[in-house]
Amino acid sequence: MTYIRPALVLVALFTLLFGLAYPLAITGAAQALFPAQANGSLIERDGQIVGSELIGQSFTRPEYFWSRPSAAGDGYNASASSGSNLGPADLATASGSGLDPHISPEAARVQIARVAQARGLAEADVGALVARHTERPLLRFLGEPVVNVLILNLALDELRATTP
Repeated sequence: MTYIRPALVLVALFTLLFGLAYPLAITGAAQALFPAQANGSLIERDGQIVGSELIGQSFTRPEYFWSRPSAAGDGYNASASSGSNLGPADLATASGSGLDPHISPEAARVQIARVAQARGLAEADVGALVARHTERPLLRFLGEPVVNVLILNLALDELRATTP
């Protein structure tokens, strides 16, 4: 009994500390400091949530830029996500998680002619849109340039809406 009681007290204490207090403190700090990111980096248009900056979506219509294929089941199902070592060619292979919302600028440029033709826009205008939505690496050397497909496609829709 001399060993069991202190062990049970420690289990209860660590359960309260690391199972309740710590997660609540981290969640509170995240909500206070980074509310958009803590809530999933959701993108809203006209009062409707259209997606997340963090999770890819399937685009198949010719007037939209296409994402990488998803290895996470039907329609970028996050519950089916898993690791993979397949990821060198964006438009032919899935990302490591199968949920990547980004493609390389090269993969976006390959699609410019198709998207421009389907939308009746000049290739130069669509190319300029891709250039504006290319995210540079952090500190210019950590990572590769990428294009978020959802954000690019939403910008395309806005371009179409403002073009006479």
